Amino acid sequence: MNNMLTDFNIAIIGGDARQLEVIRKLCEWDATIYLCGFDQLDHRFSGSTPLEYDELPFDQLDAIVLPVPGTDDTGKVEAIFSKENIVLQEEDVAQTPEHCIIFSGITNKYLNQMASQTKRTLIPLFNRDDVAIYNSIPTVEGTIMMAIQHTDFTIHSSNIVVTGIGRVGMSTARTFDALGANVSVGARKSEDLARITEMGLTPFEMKDLEHYVKDCDILINTVPAPVVSASVIANLPPNALILDLASKPGGTDFRYAEKRGVQAILALGLPGMVAPKTAGLILAKVISQLIQEQLKERGDS
Repeated sequence: MNNMLTDFNIAIIGGDARQLEVIRKLCEWDATIYLCGFDQLDHRFSGSTPLEYDELPFDQLDAIVLPVPGTDDTGKVEAIFSKENIVLQEEDVAQTPEHCIIFSGITNKYLNQMASQTKRTLIPLFNRDDVAIYNSIPTVEGTIMMAIQHTDFTIHSSNIVVTGIGRVGMSTARTFDALGANVSVGARKSEDLARITEMGLTPFEMKDLEHYVKDCDILINTVPAPVVSASVIANLPPNALILDLASKPGGTDFRYAEKRGVQAILALGLPGMVAPKTAGLILAKVISQLIQEQLKERGDS
């Protein structure tokens, strides 16, 4: 696929180290890039124009790229490379051309309402299967890193319980099994339990989770719902580790875990922490692909 984005105007607003790779690749593909929220960055990207928020040419933008977390509930954009207080305003988005796409990692009520009111296309990239599956690779590597850092035993021969067999859960279970762990995986659907069996792992129904953690060394949650409850934690060995990979606020009763003395970590943003270059490249490729598809629909290519 031809990735060139010549004459395509993109504003990249805020973000973390992942966004740097997005900027680099989009510049490489000849897009016209306006950067907002990167004024504290030493590096300068050739072909990009740094601007403050109120200087952005919204009426010329073909796309707006937000950080993975998107915005908070008031529209504030996290920008770790800037001291500027950036708030994405509905009236500014309304100035963009009708075809302007808003890219974000995840979405929320604020962004959904803004997209609805302005009739702009909002794409939460992490809702896409391709992004989530690619992103599961650095997520799993980060999980392995945290498991090693926070335990005093090998992963090999340890008892690992994974909740959920979605895109991250499947990659996590398969990788820990490959490292020699004894892996049990909880799921609700009969077809998922069959898949777990086919993978050579130990399946169990999620409703029986508390009975499968009695000898657990590491409990890895991937379910964005309160599944690691007080009754589950009460059955864990005191030296067990809980790694919660679910989106904020996770699926663990962290208050009870702390009360009982069980170490529980909400491991958010692992790809950006352990492999920002790879995580950013994943995002850049998908953004480019979606822009190309839009250009084809508009008859511009």
